[in-house]
Amino acid sequence: MGASEIIDVVDRDDNVVGQASRARVRSENLWHRATYIVALDRQGRVFVHLRTATKDVFPFHFDAVVGGVVASGETYRAAAAREVEEELGVVPRHLREIGALRYEDGTNRVIGRIYDCVVTSPLVLQAEEIVTGEWLDADEVVRRMGSETFCPDGELAFRTWRRVRSRRAAAQD
Repeated sequence: MGASEIIDVVDRDDNVVGQASRARVRSENLWHRATYIVALDRQGRVFVHLRTATKDVFPFHFDAVVGGVVASGETYRAAAAREVEEELGVVPRHLREIGALRYEDGTNRVIGRIYDCVVTSPLVLQAEEIVTGEWLDADEVVRRMGSETFCPDGELAFRTWRRVRSRRAAAQD
C-alpha cells in the first residue's frame, strides 16, 4: 500500500470518521485500522522477521507479526489475508481471530485486530517489506524482545496473542 492510497480514519471507538491518504494519516498521526497476524509453522513456531529500512513506521525493527494497514472499505479479515499473502507469499489457511488491539504512540495510532494462521507452504518473502526471517518458539521470541529492537505495536500484538492462547489452553483443561 503506497503513500497515496486511501485508508479509513477512525475514532478511538473504531467508528469511521473519514478517509485520508496513508501519507496524511502518518504525518498527522491519525487513528486508523491495521491487522496483526502471528504466522505459525506446523510445529507451532512463530515467524519473526526484520523489516526493511524503507518502512514508513518502525523501519529496520524486528517483528513477530505480519500485517499492515486496512484499506478504505476493507474488512479486517480481508486485510489480514491480503497481508499474509503479500508479505509471506502464501495463502493463509485457518485464519483465526484472536482479539482487538489499540496502540498509540507519538507516531502511530492504531485500532487493530490480531489473528493467527498456520503456514504449510514455503515462504516467498516480499523484498520491499522483509529483509530476512526465521521460525522461533514463543519463549525465544519473548527472550529476543528483551535484547533486540522490535516494533512496539507488533510486540503488544504478540504478547496479547500469547496471553489469549494461554487462557484458551487453560480453559480446555
